[in-house]
Amino acid sequence: MASITAFGWDRLALLLAIFIVVVLVVIVATGVITRRLAVQRRVAESMLEDSFGGSATLRSETTKNIWTNLIDKIEQGGLSLADTREDSLRAKMIAAGYTSPYASRWYTLIRIVTTLSFPALVLTLALTSQNPPSIIKLYFMGAISALFGLYIPNVWVSARADRRRHQITNGFPDALDLLLVCIEAGLGMEAAFDRVGREMAMSHPLISEMLATIVLEMRAGRSREEALRRMADRAQVDEIKAFVTLLVQSDKLGSSIGMTLRIYSAEMREKRRMRAEEKAHRLPVLLSIPLVACMLPVMIGVLMLPAAIRVIRQLIPAMGGN
Repeated sequence: MASITAFGWDRLALLLAIFIVVVLVVIVATGVITRRLAVQRRVAESMLEDSFGGSATLRSETTKNIWTNLIDKIEQGGLSLADTREDSLRAKMIAAGYTSPYASRWYTLIRIVTTLSFPALVLTLALTSQNPPSIIKLYFMGAISALFGLYIPNVWVSARADRRRHQITNGFPDALDLLLVCIEAGLGMEAAFDRVGREMAMSHPLISEMLATIVLEMRAGRSREEALRRMADRAQVDEIKAFVTLLVQSDKLGSSIGMTLRIYSAEMREKRRMRAEEKAHRLPVLLSIPLVACMLPVMIGVLMLPAAIRVIRQLIPAMGGN
């Protein structure tokens, strides 16, 4: 018994030492990365102040609330929430519909919280149970729950971005038809975007928001090409990127925008019809799985049960010698 207890304490001490080493390595690496990101952020802020002459503008100010103040206090405390791939993370959050400047920092904070809270919850429930698991099981349970908490926000943002792209793709052909009507009626591009955006506020709010943003940027002094390309970057949809490229080329070459919209609208509707047909053709394959798993055993039982009962009634007396 004493040898078993000693062996258990030795294993616990070894696991504790490994855990302390991993924590120290993570803390040191986080400190180095945090200092480097802080230096880069200070350099960027100094360059921005120099470019604006040291004066803040109304457009650069962000509405402060309790959550943004919380993030600011956390970063002032020494924990940097800036990601090493800030540009790609920012584009991913915008594609999911989170356009706030604090969205990427909120994402990092939520990942930290879920990564730490999930293992704490799992270990608390495991240790307070009537039969606590062993140290090895606790270690693996904590590691798996930490990975689960680390990837849950990523899965949520990716699913939201995919759903948003799907909604934009399905509603964009209707917007093209309305744009074509407005252009052929004599409206300019800016007025057509404004009109279509107001008309689609109820049916397709995402597309209405995109068009309203383009109108605001163009009225603020941004060129049409730059505003359109920024819309494509925010949407992260291949069809809209192709539409923006087509509009920019038509504008530069001087071709008819109405004809361009008519052709591209027809292509978009054809693609939407092909996607619907593809989903319809997939239904028989998807339905075959529940049919085989649920209905086939029942049908076999219904068909074979009378024959099995009759065979049993005839064989059992014969085997008994009656």
